[in-house]
Amino acid sequence: MKFIVQGGLNRPGLQGSIRVPGDKSISHRSIMFGSLAEGTSHISGFLEGEDSLNTLRAFQQMGVHIEGPLNGEVTIEGVGMHGLKRPAHALDLGNSGTSMRLLSGLLAGQQFDVKLTGDASLSKRPMKRVTDPLSMMGAKVDAADGGKPPLKINGNQALTGIHYQMPMASAQVKSCCLLAGMYATGKTCVTEPAVTRDHTERMLTAFGCDVEVTDSTVCIDGPAKLIATDIDVPADISSAAFFMVGASIAADSDITLLHVGMNPTRTGVIEILQLMGAHISLSNEKEVGGEPVADIRVQSADLKGINIPESLVPLAIDEFPVLFVAAACAQGQTVVTGAEELRVKESDRIQVMADGLQVLGVNAQATDDGMIIQGGDIGSGTVYSHDDHRIAMAFAMAGLCTSGDIHIEDCETVNTSFPGFAELVASCGLSIKVVDE
Repeated sequence: MKFIVQGGLNRPGLQGSIRVPGDKSISHRSIMFGSLAEGTSHISGFLEGEDSLNTLRAFQQMGVHIEGPLNGEVTIEGVGMHGLKRPAHALDLGNSGTSMRLLSGLLAGQQFDVKLTGDASLSKRPMKRVTDPLSMMGAKVDAADGGKPPLKINGNQALTGIHYQMPMASAQVKSCCLLAGMYATGKTCVTEPAVTRDHTERMLTAFGCDVEVTDSTVCIDGPAKLIATDIDVPADISSAAFFMVGASIAADSDITLLHVGMNPTRTGVIEILQLMGAHISLSNEKEVGGEPVADIRVQSADLKGINIPESLVPLAIDEFPVLFVAAACAQGQTVVTGAEELRVKESDRIQVMADGLQVLGVNAQATDDGMIIQGGDIGSGTVYSHDDHRIAMAFAMAGLCTSGDIHIEDCETVNTSFPGFAELVASCGLSIKVVDE
C-alpha cells in the first residue's frame, strides 16, 4: 500500500475538530493489567490498531476471556497473577516492540515456557536491554543471535528483586523490570537516566498496586496483586502530533484535537513546537483514570529553527519523524542531539527521515545521535517508509508544504497505530490517496 499526497502549498490548511485513536501505550497496558487482575475490567477508547490487538490476542491465547474490541469497548475477565495458561503456539506480536519487551518481564514470572516472535522489523530490534536485567533477577530468557527476537522465556524461575540502573532512557525497559518485579521476592527498583513515560506506574496504581516513585527511581514490592478497574483510554498524543505539525506548517489552519492524553512524560512534542513558535492552546483540561487529558487547538504559525533541548528528547521520542518535517518547513536551522534511541525503532528513524527529506530537496544531515536540518522549501518525489508507520504519516504531512506530489511507499504498517489515518486527515483537508499495490 502507498500514499500519494497532492501538494497543499496553495490550498487551505487543516480545519476541523477531531478525535484521534486511543493511546497505544495505555491500550497495551490496559490489556496486560486487566488480564492479571482479580475481577472484571472494562476498557473504553481502546486503540483498535494491529499492535495493541496483537497484545489482546496474546492474552486470549493464554486463556484470558476478553470481549471486544467493539467501538473501542473491551471487557476483560481477569485471571489473577498466576492464572495465565501456556499457549498452544508461540505468541506472534507482529510489529510491536512494546508488547515483546513488556511481556518478557510479565512472562518471566510464570510457571510455563513460552516463545515470543514478531515480524521482520521486530526481529531486528534489540532485546538485550530487557534480557540483561531479567537475567539479573533470575529469569532465563534465550534470544537469537545478537540478542534479537525470537525470545524463549523459560518458566518456573525464582525471581528476586534488584535495583537496576538503566543505561538508556526507555519506558519499555523500565516497565519490563517493574512487571517482573511483581513476581519477584523483595523490592525491585529502577533508576532511569532521564524521565520517560510513566503510564505503567500510573496504571499499576489504578489497579491497586503500590508503586513508590522518588526522583528518578521507581520501586515495587513483590509479590504483588492487581484488582480490576475501569480504564478510559485518552486519544494518543503521538497520533495527535501529526495534526499538530500539519496545522502549524500549513497556511490557514485551525484544528482542535479532542480528549488528548496530556501525561507530562509525553508532552515534549508540544513544548518543542512552542519553542519553534507554534500557536498551541489547551482547553477542557481534566483527569481521567489517573491520566490528564485536554483539547488541543493548533493554528498556523511561522516556525523557526531551534536547537532542541536534550532534556525534551525522551519526552518526544516517538514524535521525532514528524518533528523533522516541522524543522524542514521552519525558517533557519534545527539541531537534534541525544536522540540515538531513534536508530533502533521500527526503522532507523534518523537515517530514513534524512534520506527521505533529501529526496524532497531538504538539506538534512544525519548525525550519530540526531540530525541537522536547514529549513526552507520542500519539493516532490518518492520516499520510502521502510515499513515504519510514523515515517509514512510524517511524510504525508510534508505534503502540506509542497506544490508537487509526494509518493510514500510501504504504508501498510500505518494500521499498527493509526487505523483510518488517511480518511481522517483527508476529512481535515489533506489531499491524500491510498493505492493498494
